[in-house]
Amino acid sequence: MNLVPSNLRNSWRTWSLVLVVVLAWLVISGRLVYLQYIGHRQFARVVARQQVYKEKIPARPGDILDRNGRLLATTIVSNSLYVVPQRLENKKKVDRICDILQLDAAAFRKRLNENQDKLFLWVKRRLSDQELSAIRALGLSDAVWGFRQEYRRQYPQGALAAHALGLRDIDGKGQGGLEEAFDHLICGQDGYRFLIRDAHGRVIEVRNDSRVAARNGETLVVTLDSIIQLYTERQLQSIVEEWKPKSACAIVMDVKTCEVLAMASVPTFDLNHPEGIDESAWKNTAIASIYEPGSTLKPFIVAAALEKGLIQTEDEFDCEHGEYRMGKRLLHDHHSYGLLSVTDVLVKSSNIGMAKIGEKLTNPGLYEAVTAFGFGQKTGIQLPGELGGIVRPLKRWNIYSTGSVPMGQEIAVTPVQLITGHVALANQGKLLNPRLIRDQIDHNYFPRSEEESDQVRPLVSTPIVSPEVADWLVQVPMVETVTRGTGRKAQLEEYVVFGKTGTAQKPDPKTGKYSSELHVSSFICGAPAHDPRVLVLVVVNEPSVGENHYGGTIAGPPAAEILKQTLMYQRVPFDHSSEMPPERTAQRLRNALR
Repeated sequence: MNLVPSNLRNSWRTWSLVLVVVLAWLVISGRLVYLQYIGHRQFARVVARQQVYKEKIPARPGDILDRNGRLLATTIVSNSLYVVPQRLENKKKVDRICDILQLDAAAFRKRLNENQDKLFLWVKRRLSDQELSAIRALGLSDAVWGFRQEYRRQYPQGALAAHALGLRDIDGKGQGGLEEAFDHLICGQDGYRFLIRDAHGRVIEVRNDSRVAARNGETLVVTLDSIIQLYTERQLQSIVEEWKPKSACAIVMDVKTCEVLAMASVPTFDLNHPEGIDESAWKNTAIASIYEPGSTLKPFIVAAALEKGLIQTEDEFDCEHGEYRMGKRLLHDHHSYGLLSVTDVLVKSSNIGMAKIGEKLTNPGLYEAVTAFGFGQKTGIQLPGELGGIVRPLKRWNIYSTGSVPMGQEIAVTPVQLITGHVALANQGKLLNPRLIRDQIDHNYFPRSEEESDQVRPLVSTPIVSPEVADWLVQVPMVETVTRGTGRKAQLEEYVVFGKTGTAQKPDPKTGKYSSELHVSSFICGAPAHDPRVLVLVVVNEPSVGENHYGGTIAGPPAAEILKQTLMYQRVPFDHSSEMPPERTAQRLRNALR
């Protein structure tokens, strides 16, 4: 039996319905008020973003030219293919497109499925001319598939100077070499413009009134010479074929300006096709490998001792017939020598003679000598990845150091450090910073800051040694090293060559002791001796064939050939036309040092 009157039940239902309607009305009214007065600006911005699109206008990266204006790097326009996944209904041609562009069809279909609601998806960027022609021949729908023009970096010389130049990645960012070091100048400044699109994402208006033009990148003129670079790389390739080393490098420098005329490293790669290259090929060993310099360091030690007046050019040293005890250590020479002059200590590369010069300098004097010539610190060459070498703090040197450092052990250098130091000797004792940039074009687009100015101008320091000491070292012992010493294989008929060999043992990875099989063979040479113009350094890391791994044997002949080709290319007169023969020059220098 129902005790509630029917009229009351109907009244409760009516009021419940009224309450629900009122609450719903309040919620809808509140939402409308929020949308009208509170969320209006936010939604207006969302609508504006959907209608107005800011499109980047890429700047064209600047070119890189060699010192004579030959094109090393440039930028061309290339087409890139995109698709609108939201409009793609017929996927029959996807496999054919992947086949033409050499894409993984399964991976591309997966990307399509993951982005099926989007209005833009790259298929492949920067197509080759062959790929572009083949895709256009398919007759694809313009509403679904399209092309966009992008800049692509091109290297007309292929692998030439690969490590010095570096490259630009697919997004135009400099990677390695000059491309990275001067990316802020080369890349330019992008512009932009505003586009108005409809609800389907189609452009219906281009607003040029708010357009900001792109500023193209600067063109760099570098110190490299393509012809000298080619000579150098060919000689390095001959070393690889004959001696099968782990790596090798060569640097050619102008003595007067310290400008780098050539810089090469092997293994190398083609700048236009860097994909799939072994990781070791990316390393620029000319600036990023360190090794004990061996005998190529000895002229610096002799220069310091002469400059301090601790030895004279006529002094003789007893080389103890090949064995000399320093504390608990027994030093050896390759041959049994008795009395040797300072000249012959360098010519015959006597370790014992150098150790005795080291005793005169003492460890503080040796430390001062190696640091004064720039070892243990970066040269400041305008390339990323340069190492500073290794010179231990003086407090960690001991009696072993007194004998080891003068023979080129216990410190580690980079090839660019070593040749820069030798340029100082060849340039009458003045140490300069090595240079890779000669000039910039379009300076007004990007005014140089105070920090950038140091990148493009060499810094000349106070002379490290006197001109008389530097000239004597170059024109007497270093010339005789080539005429009758360890560098005889580097003699040239056309020029009087000066040089120094280096054969450094490397530590055995297993024992940590010096290996009898692992060597770094090097040779540095220059000419003409009476007025040095060019210096060449060749460093060969771990030659793996043959028994004689001396620097004069492995690195000497190719270094001399690079030197000869460079001087003849520069039209430097042969030495037989010189007014003063080498014998008279040597005597003049001896007189000046007395």
